[in-house]
Amino acid sequence: MELVPLRRNRNTSSRNLRAFLPTTREEMDARGWDQLDVLIITGDAYVDHPAFGPVLIARFLEGRGYKVGIIAQPDWSSPEDLKRMGTPRLFVGIAGGNLDSMLNKLTAQKKTRAEDQYSPGGRANARPNRATIVYSNLARQAFGQTPIVLGGIEASLRRIAHYDYWSDSVRRAILLDAKADLLVFGMGERSVWEIAKRLDAGKSVKECWDIEGTAHVRNRGEWETLPKSEYVADHKVLWLPSYEDVVASKDAFLEMSRAFQYETNPGNGRPLLQVHGHQAVYFNSPAKPLDTTEMDGLYDLPFVRQPHWSYNEVIPAFETVKHSVVTMRGCFGGCTFCSITEHEGRHISSRSEENILREVRALRRMDDFKGVITDVGGPTANMYKMHCKSEAIESKCRLLSCVHPGICENLVTDHQPLLSVLKVLRREEGVKKVFVASGVRYDLATRSPEFIDAMARHHTGGLLSVAPEHNDPTVLNKMKKPGIEHYDAFVEQFQCASEKAGKDQHLVPYFISGHPGSTLESMVGLAQYLKREGLKPRQVQDFIPTPMSMATCMYYTGRDPFTREPVYTAREMADKRLQKSLLFYWDPEHHDEVREALTRAGRADLIGTRPDSLVPPATGKGSLSIHVKRAAERRTQANNPRAPGNKNSPRAPQGKPPRRPT
Repeated sequence: MELVPLRRNRNTSSRNLRAFLPTTREEMDARGWDQLDVLIITGDAYVDHPAFGPVLIARFLEGRGYKVGIIAQPDWSSPEDLKRMGTPRLFVGIAGGNLDSMLNKLTAQKKTRAEDQYSPGGRANARPNRATIVYSNLARQAFGQTPIVLGGIEASLRRIAHYDYWSDSVRRAILLDAKADLLVFGMGERSVWEIAKRLDAGKSVKECWDIEGTAHVRNRGEWETLPKSEYVADHKVLWLPSYEDVVASKDAFLEMSRAFQYETNPGNGRPLLQVHGHQAVYFNSPAKPLDTTEMDGLYDLPFVRQPHWSYNEVIPAFETVKHSVVTMRGCFGGCTFCSITEHEGRHISSRSEENILREVRALRRMDDFKGVITDVGGPTANMYKMHCKSEAIESKCRLLSCVHPGICENLVTDHQPLLSVLKVLRREEGVKKVFVASGVRYDLATRSPEFIDAMARHHTGGLLSVAPEHNDPTVLNKMKKPGIEHYDAFVEQFQCASEKAGKDQHLVPYFISGHPGSTLESMVGLAQYLKREGLKPRQVQDFIPTPMSMATCMYYTGRDPFTREPVYTAREMADKRLQKSLLFYWDPEHHDEVREALTRAGRADLIGTRPDSLVPPATGKGSLSIHVKRAAERRTQANNPRAPGNKNSPRAPQGKPPRRPT
């Protein structure tokens, strides 16, 4: 297949009909295509960049000889817009976008977000609620019996019966509501290629039922006799509690969530089956992760690295990632509030140093590149090339985290490969600065003083983001995060390294309020810790129960799925708001709520003017009413999509910045 040389200038300056994957019949004609092999529909704007998952899959298939087109953010009022390039020969791929569409739209307080970072101009309402379901049903109307394949993070994290925070209900596996033929979970390259090959060979959808990393629906008579698994060591199908059972019983929901978590490791994850009425959803074992050669192949694909030329407005998510470099995927942290592990997996797949350098040289050829690489990292910046010391051990391991409650003795935590990459990039001609903006796992970092020195000397632009999340040991245990003493040790090492480098630099810690296990009392303790340390956090997260995470199971059931013991969770919006207010103890606009929280917690002694007081006493209606009024005005602006200057946008997955949307 001939690959057209790609332009590296601003896409809005040239209407190159062959540089991007086709989005219209005109662009198909420019390539001489009569029919697409695969059509991919996405809820995001079309940015031809590897950080955008649906586009990565599209380029991956194109690189294997398939004719692939993209329809981005279609009109969902009817199926007509989907027909613009005709019926594809093999299948229609559906992805809600780089974020779950409901998380992308609504805040923890269930208010509409002002900005959609994956839409032109940050415009909200460019995609429907539950976009994967809506697009799939429209595709069925538009293309009849053409196979429909779901993928992306929304489908991946809603593949079993799941608690939906936005409706406060347990919803069915998404395949049933979407009326699709197959679902690809995880990152998807191996699975989607195998689907394309089999359909191209004339096989039916049913002949794709055994592909790893996929799920499908079976009707009555196709699932009842499957052998049930009762032992961890066997390879029979593990039957999860049925949809009807998990709706009726929170105990059943807890057992479903617990059982599911132990089957997400490639190599030992068993096939799963979950009955929904007269149908059942069958899940094959997870697909194997990509190795370094395969990862290199992905990032060598001919991405334009620009939004499609038809857009006249800035796409905020692209501005975040356009001069950044992904080095790896996956995360073995197993944080209960984060869904990265359930989607990307625990295995770390890393690119080679040479491949990363090739991408940086491609960035240098972009007209707007000024020599600054804004981020070198991944879901966690310093997990690059970390691995289990033994493939045999890793293939059998069923642990949910390699670093909790302590760092596994089998985990190789060598930072030298990452240090080597950073050193090479610093020395590359035309590169002035290389930043590491992805989150740093500080309990790993303290094992490498050389890494901390390099970060302080070369790769921090004055501020470095880290995520201790809380200081209370009970809450941190529910999060599967290390104790606050590990964060304190990292702070000390980083400050010393910064002083040695002659730089005035600071850490920007992230904290979560309202997480399962967090009470008003524990949040008061966190506020006291912040004041003692002189911290005034501005980047905080009110816990959002995202589909399929273990923290969501705790939120919904009120119990810890690992210990089965009760867990307190703030479920009322007022309680969540009071917890969050304590993180802003320093801000006069929140003092009224902080005083209420302290009073409810029985800690009114912290209201006063003593050095250890968190907030001053109310001093009169005049000054207080001004602060309350300003706070109300800001909340109104934050909840108004049309408010000028609104920056109320999601961190996603939960607890992560939006630069990792694959």
